[in-house]
Amino acid sequence: MKNRILLLIIGAALFCSSCSSHRHLSTSSSASKLSEKLNFTVSPKDKNLPLYTEAANWLGVPYKYGGNTVNGVDCSGLVSNIYRKVYQLKIERTVAGMYNKNCRKIPRSSLQPGDLVFFNTAKKGKSASHVGIFLKNNIFIHATTHSGVRLSTLDEAYYKKSWISGGKIKKTN
Repeated sequence: MKNRILLLIIGAALFCSSCSSHRHLSTSSSASKLSEKLNFTVSPKDKNLPLYTEAANWLGVPYKYGGNTVNGVDCSGLVSNIYRKVYQLKIERTVAGMYNKNCRKIPRSSLQPGDLVFFNTAKKGKSASHVGIFLKNNIFIHATTHSGVRLSTLDEAYYKKSWISGGKIKKTN
């Protein structure tokens, strides 16, 4: 009887340890795939893993003015969808609303993953007309009229020239 109990305990221990190592390999593999897709290193223990995973899910979605789904999305639709899914926050649906109502303005040097990045890409005016989400290493995700949802870097001349501000979401919801 003691041998049978001992065998059951050893079997259970081996079963549990094999499951956890399998989960670790699966998580490592997911982080590796994310790193490749996002073009920066993602660790399985990264606290921003949900943001990076959701961002990667949107890459390649076509642009659609006023769009709010994976069938077509504009820049503010992308940002509001990611924020709702990752942070369970409902934010304004327009660039102007996000810039004026949802954010505390921050400099580029203070950006953290999940902060918003605002640009003036309009030919006229000086207000924010484009928004994206800062991810890591000066990389941000956004929806462009020409290429749909994609990654860009804040170091690109176009985004340096059109930069307005970073934005930290005020968590009032």
